[in-house]
Amino acid sequence: MTIIKVSPFIYDIEREGDMLVPARMFTDELLLEKIKQDRTIEQLINITYLPGIVKRALLMPDGHQGYGFPIGGVAAFDIEKGIISPGGVGYDINCGVRAVALSMSLSEIKSKLEEVMKALYLRTPKGAVSDAAIYPVRGEELDDILTYGARAAVKIGFGKEKDLERIEDNGCLIGADPSKISERAKERGGKQLGSLGSGNHFLEIDVVDEIYDKDVAHAFGLEEEQLVLLVHTGSRGLGHQVCGDYIKKMRNIDYGISVPDRELVSVPILSEEGKEYFSAMCASANFAFANRQVISFRAIETIREVLKKNVDYNLVYDVCHNIAKIEEHIVDGKTMKLCVHRKGATRAFPPKHKLTPLCYREVGQPANIPGSMGSYSYICVGTKEVMEESFGSICHGAGRIMGRRKALKSFKKDVLEDLKKRGIIILSPSIRSLLEEVPGAYKDIKEIISIVEGANLARKVVRLKPIGVIKG
Repeated sequence: MTIIKVSPFIYDIEREGDMLVPARMFTDELLLEKIKQDRTIEQLINITYLPGIVKRALLMPDGHQGYGFPIGGVAAFDIEKGIISPGGVGYDINCGVRAVALSMSLSEIKSKLEEVMKALYLRTPKGAVSDAAIYPVRGEELDDILTYGARAAVKIGFGKEKDLERIEDNGCLIGADPSKISERAKERGGKQLGSLGSGNHFLEIDVVDEIYDKDVAHAFGLEEEQLVLLVHTGSRGLGHQVCGDYIKKMRNIDYGISVPDRELVSVPILSEEGKEYFSAMCASANFAFANRQVISFRAIETIREVLKKNVDYNLVYDVCHNIAKIEEHIVDGKTMKLCVHRKGATRAFPPKHKLTPLCYREVGQPANIPGSMGSYSYICVGTKEVMEESFGSICHGAGRIMGRRKALKSFKKDVLEDLKKRGIIILSPSIRSLLEEVPGAYKDIKEIISIVEGANLARKVVRLKPIGVIKG
């Protein structure tokens, strides 16, 4: 394996042996050494062996070892000759981040912040096996959620029609088919609509701490000291079940596809099984869009009730970071229809792009990049170069440098006390889950964002500082 330093923020792995394409890592020298400590690079190279891959396999700066693809892995496959792989999407289908701007500043909530956070904690279902959905669904109503996503949630009464134009794909992936999802998956999901889950999922109240581009921030509806609600979660047990179901199904099918890792089990995109998985994945993604819609609207209602005032809101954007999308991209001067896998990577389309929402067409699509618990988060916007360099993709967060078990052994409760001293209210069902997610278990989000900017993939628009965090 030969790694070549292209620039301070780009490192290439040359094509050799049976690799079909080279690989590229967006990183710096310091993070590269950390990446080498697990199977991340091995998993990145494994992607290059998959049939139909075009241009190169990519790793974002928050990349680390995952299942199949590394977290932070991006790869695009020719729609006619390529494959689709559940391991390139992940178990938490359409895990994503929603940013909602509130019509109030920090000074308006400061005296009642603790009361607000406690109310949000009580009214937001959380935990790995939570069956306490905000809005349980089943039968035809669940099928509507799976088919129409956030639009179905708005129809029920969670949010407003205007929200939909500020969600990736308007909150609904076309091609979803509820009949391709198992009854077990539906049973799990129906009990969890409007729930955070566990792990790194969260509900936060942040404040706009710094603005880097006033014009773009204004277009996003953001100003200094404004409060922003962040929601990070996905398709819950439904998506997990769908991923597991199709991995098992694909392992019993032989299309003559040789993969270097059984976690990369794949089928041709246009095969019967490929189409079925894609339809099930789209339905799972729609569930996730609806899930974040329900959680955020319930949170806004709760804030209104505690403060006894009509707090208005403006959805900035809702993006997913575990997904496969059919998109057109220019490869070697030719427009190609591709299936782009983004595993722990966020779409960041630039100004003027036809898939950038109309409301943001002149400035570019917002890309919400959360930090670790207690650290800054950022809202960025893609550059025109991002389409050429990474199929319109950037990082999805800070990225772990330490597994949960090691974090439990390495950090003590005084870490949480330190966060409280910094004025951050943190609530969670257990101390264990908090210790697993402490900032020290993650890469420095400022370094991640500096790499994204240094590689000319995106620009910072605003920085957000957390003041209240609810962990799953």
